[in-house]
This record gives sequence, structure tokens and C-alpha cells, in this order.
Amino acid sequence: MYYKQYGNTGLKVSAIGMGTMRYDDEDIKAGRLDKCADVVLYAHEKGINFFDSAPFYCQDKSEEITGMALSQLPRDSYYISSKVNLGTLNNKSTADDFRRRLEKSLERLKVDYLDFYYLWCMLDLEGFKKQYDLLYKHFDQAKKDGLIKHINISSHMQGTDLEKVVDMASFSGMLIGYNALNYRFRQAGIAAAYKKGMGIAVMNPLGGGLIPENPETFSYLTKGTDLTVPQAALRFVASHKEISVALAGCTKKEHVDDAVKAVENLKEQPAAEIYEEYENNGVTLNNLCTGCAYCDSCPQDIDIPKYMDAYNQQILGHDMAGRLRGHWGIPASKAAECINCGQCEELCTQHLPIMDRLAEIAALD
Repeated sequence: MYYKQYGNTGLKVSAIGMGTMRYDDEDIKAGRLDKCADVVLYAHEKGINFFDSAPFYCQDKSEEITGMALSQLPRDSYYISSKVNLGTLNNKSTADDFRRRLEKSLERLKVDYLDFYYLWCMLDLEGFKKQYDLLYKHFDQAKKDGLIKHINISSHMQGTDLEKVVDMASFSGMLIGYNALNYRFRQAGIAAAYKKGMGIAVMNPLGGGLIPENPETFSYLTKGTDLTVPQAALRFVASHKEISVALAGCTKKEHVDDAVKAVENLKEQPAAEIYEEYENNGVTLNNLCTGCAYCDSCPQDIDIPKYMDAYNQQILGHDMAGRLRGHWGIPASKAAECINCGQCEELCTQHLPIMDRLAEIAALD
């Protein structure tokens, strides 16, 4: 395993970390949590020492499964994170509510402290400022009490907004969505965080599955390597000197092996050199839906993630109508039931024009 410095913390983390939101659904439903935990133990055996968890992942079993595994290992052999925001606190911001949520994560993960605790899922500057003002003091107190070691932020903001966050707040590290699709749009934030000495972890390095699902489109990433497209996409992220760790969501041991292979004999490069190398190569689009499904709460019961997936096919030069009918089995006409309430766009981590896209889809019928 290749290891990198996590900002100015003095911690050395595996270039690949394990994201724990991809445990096998069938195993979870059947109560085979130990089988899921085996994947964590296997990842640790292969040299991965950075594990990212959160409440509500995997039918709210992620922290429990991860704790089952990590509790079998020496505490100084891994780093573990979890997350909190107003949503996880039912919009309550008292010190007691914050502490109860934190203690629940600690209990599930079977640890006395978290290495990293994130102010979770900041979508825009306004929302960040609100939650920072209400919650940061609780993070700070928990750190003083020894329950967390480092206060971090998890964000879906664009680069210039991230740059402002880095300038105005004090965090040890940052978790962002970054990949070969959107790298042009997150440059400023990464540069600012690195300059300030923050560790940078990357989620969604495979573009929400879009990269491996379109291997021909992204075959340029494999040039000069013996890697598969998913492995090359992971390597693209991990090779950034500024990035500390790329998170791979692993459902089975084979996924761990793929991720580990991606960073064998890794060569780090400054982001500027990587941008220059890949400029005008392949597609680099920030308007593809990554399938996070935060928008999946439509008052009209429109299955927005499926319609946005179909719209992706159009962007990538495929048949949008065929995707709706043949793959999802849903009519384009359902999209016409959108009442333009804007709720989906407020929840979208990428700020996509969902209502306009639904109208375009509805026009297919």
C-alpha cells in the first residue's frame, strides 16, 4: 500500500481509504453483518488504514458493521471518521443533542474517540454558515474532551465556494466529491485547502458509477497502464499530490483488490501538471448526475434519480428514451407531473437544473 501525509496533522494514511456506504444490501437484510465486516478486515489486511463512515449509511448499519470489524484490531492501526449535521440532529442544535449523536456513533463504532468528525454535506455557503455558527462550538468542546481528534468538513460546493470556506473557518481536513469528470470545477478549493495544510479526502472518485459504466468514453484514463477503467479512475485521483486519500466503496473483497492495485507504484504529481496532461482528453463534465439520490423526495412521486440517470445517457451520446423504457420501465410522461416546487434542486449536491431536465424529458411523449 502507498501512504500519504494527511495535511499538517502528522498522520500517514493509505492512499486508498474504504468508504463504508456500499456494504452488500442482501447481507444486511439477511442479518449477515459479520460477512460485511469481513470486507473491512480484508481491507485492513491489504494495508488500508482509513475508514469513512456515517449515520444512516446502509440502512443505518454502516457504523455498526464497521465497528464490528475495527474493534478486532489495534486502535492505533486505523483511522475512523463519522459525520453530523443539523439533519442528523433533527434540526436541533443544543450541546446535549450534539453529544448524544456523537456518543451513539462512538458506541456503534466501538471506539473511545473519532479520528475525524465531519460537519456533513455542506451544499452551499449560506447553509454552511448557518450550520457552522450553530454547531462548530460543539465540535470544539468534543475535541477538548478527547472524543474527536480532528474537526473536518464534508462539502459538495464548487471550487470557489470551497475556497471561501477554507479561508473563513478552521478545519483539519476536507471531504469532497472529485473525479475525472468534475476536476476542473473543484481546483480552487483543493488548492486553497492544500495551501492551508488541510488533509483532503475524496469521495465519489468513480463519478457515481458513471465512469465504469461507460468504459469506452473513459478509456483514455488507462493509457500507458495495465489498469481497468475503474482502477485508472481511482489512480487519477490518488496521484494528485494535494489529495491525501481516495475513498473506494467496497462491497466485496474483489473491490478491495481492485482499489489496492490502482495505487501500486503510485507516482504523485501536482494538480496543475495533471490538469495540463488531461486537458482536452475525454469528457470533463460537471453536469452529469452522480446518482447520490438526495433529490429522491418528490411530492409528486416522480422517481427523479431514474430520470436524471436517463438524462445522463443523452449527455453521453446515448438514447435517453430507450434508457427510460428499456432499463427503468418508466414513462417519460410522468416527468410532466412536476409542479416546479424546486425542492429537488435545493437538495441536489451538484445544483443541476432538474426541473428543466424533467420538462425536456416530458416533451419526449
